Amino acid sequence: MPCTTLLIGKKASYDGSTIIARNEDSPGGVFTPKKFVVIQPKDQPRHYRSVLSHVEIELPNDPMRYTSVPDATPKDGIWGEAGVNTANVAMSATETLTSNERVLGADPLVELVKEKGKPGEDGYEPEVAGGIGEEDMVTIVLPYAHSAREGVELLGSYLERYGTYEMNGIAFSDVDEIWWMETVGGHHWIAKRVPDDCYVTMPNQLGIDDFDLTDALGEKVDHMCSADLAEWMDANHLDLSLDVVELVDGDGDEGAEDPWPDASHRFFNPRDAFGSHSDSDHVYNTPRAWAMHRFLNPGLGWDDPNAGWNPEDDDIPWCMTPQRKLTIEDVKYALSLHYQGTPYDPYGDRGDASTRGAYRPIGINRNGQLAVIQIRPYAPESCRAIQWMAYGSNAFNALVPFFANVDATPDYLANTTPHVTTESFYWANRIIAAMADAHFNSCSRHIEHYNEAVTSKGHALVAQYDRKVAGDGTPLAYREATPVLEEANARIADMLREQTDKTLDDVLLTASLGMRNAFALSDH
Repeated sequence: MPCTTLLIGKKASYDGSTIIARNEDSPGGVFTPKKFVVIQPKDQPRHYRSVLSHVEIELPNDPMRYTSVPDATPKDGIWGEAGVNTANVAMSATETLTSNERVLGADPLVELVKEKGKPGEDGYEPEVAGGIGEEDMVTIVLPYAHSAREGVELLGSYLERYGTYEMNGIAFSDVDEIWWMETVGGHHWIAKRVPDDCYVTMPNQLGIDDFDLTDALGEKVDHMCSADLAEWMDANHLDLSLDVVELVDGDGDEGAEDPWPDASHRFFNPRDAFGSHSDSDHVYNTPRAWAMHRFLNPGLGWDDPNAGWNPEDDDIPWCMTPQRKLTIEDVKYALSLHYQGTPYDPYGDRGDASTRGAYRPIGINRNGQLAVIQIRPYAPESCRAIQWMAYGSNAFNALVPFFANVDATPDYLANTTPHVTTESFYWANRIIAAMADAHFNSCSRHIEHYNEAVTSKGHALVAQYDRKVAGDGTPLAYREATPVLEEANARIADMLREQTDKTLDDVLLTASLGMRNAFALSDH
């Protein structure tokens, strides 16, 4: 599933929150309707069977309630994608990743093998189930994770036991930490804690570019991995580092105390070892990382070919410290980018036919949903988690906040059907985008107003209900706050629908006036 991810550590965000965000994009030629729902413990499966791979897993009997963004029509499985549980742990899964032939040969993906023939016949071969994938991960992990670190460990255990049929990146967050996890081959995985003062950009490529294997196999302070990763790498000659072992003393200062006494630390670049550097990466993947960094760190001279990195460079950093603290609005803009201000913008007037549209945009027509999950340290635990949602193409939609501590989500976001209707937030946004795209310049002001109105009113309603939950110094307990936050979400959804309907009206009028069969002379 093509996607784009942005992660923001708590010291890099505007309010001290951890923020994980990801676009879920449909494959080419497909548009998958999405909905935003709450899964209650009674509705969580205890025996899970994947639709695509047929893998079967016995799940624990103590799931937590959690939010989810599944497919509206579950013919291919659940595809829960993103959510928050009652422990205020968030998960986003997955970012489809690329790999290379050495990795896939050393640990092949675990794909479904269909049965051949019929039972009792000569040559009959029974079905062999595949591993787990994007379809499954939120459902089998999020209801049971009490911290971001625990989420990594649980998913890692499933990967080692059942394997996976695809390469994926997964984000976990709680109020203190963000962890980014990448699958490596069929059964192996790595995970790295996002530095608190950094943001991470992830297009559809294996992204981690620096890894402390000694930490991952020892203290696990900032790194984790599958237990046999070192032996497996060595046996298959996967480490491409020229110097794979170096001694690190504390923070690098001479004479500083070594946090791992008498131990050398083995570092390597997972992107070199496990990733890809194909021609298609330079069109589809690396330009997206370049575009996000260009927006979030503009002072580094991204448009100067001699300054550092170009759109097709393989060494664009996985994480960087931003020039200033980053906001929810920055996240939305970054995950809506179509190379504004560059020769590559398909809507722009720079460059020429050979450059406009040369690279795959982040805000693409195939965006299905954007989930931005914000865990706020200053808010009471009962209203700490906010799940911001947008549907459809991000270049033409708006991002809206919802409290996660609820028993149900508003119908406007939960009632998505396979049939087009303006009663649904998903379909209303798809219609707006399809019309506004064809009249981009004349409709852009409507989209900008839509974004500003929804986001500003959303912030105001969140602040209003934060105060209600906080009370006079004794915040409402978790279950006591739930009906209050459901009221908040209902008001936010009403506001959202009003603004969406208005934008649909404005875009329809502008598009209708711009039709090519218009004629200046008319009767009265």
